[in-house]
Amino acid sequence: MAQNIKLKIAGNEYPMVAPTPEMEEAMRLAADEINRKYYSYDSKYPDKSTLDKLIIVTLNETVNRIACQKRMQQLGEEAKELQDDLDAYLANLK
Repeated sequence: MAQNIKLKIAGNEYPMVAPTPEMEEAMRLAADEINRKYYSYDSKYPDKSTLDKLIIVTLNETVNRIACQKRMQQLGEEAKELQDDLDAYLANLK
């Protein structure tokens, strides 16, 4: 059941709809992580605007997501190769 929630990010409140309790938890964790990174940049770059700091957070998170996707693809390929090797080995035992 969807739930209306409010997330506070960089000092601003945003009304959101969480379709499931699991999604609500994920949204709250994401907001906490965004805030943690935002306030880290806030202390490093006090002269930058809120938008600039949020753009840096977004860029870093997107780069990390792309790197994780590439790594997951590599691991999937390695797992397939290992499965193929195992299948070939087991076929030779017969």
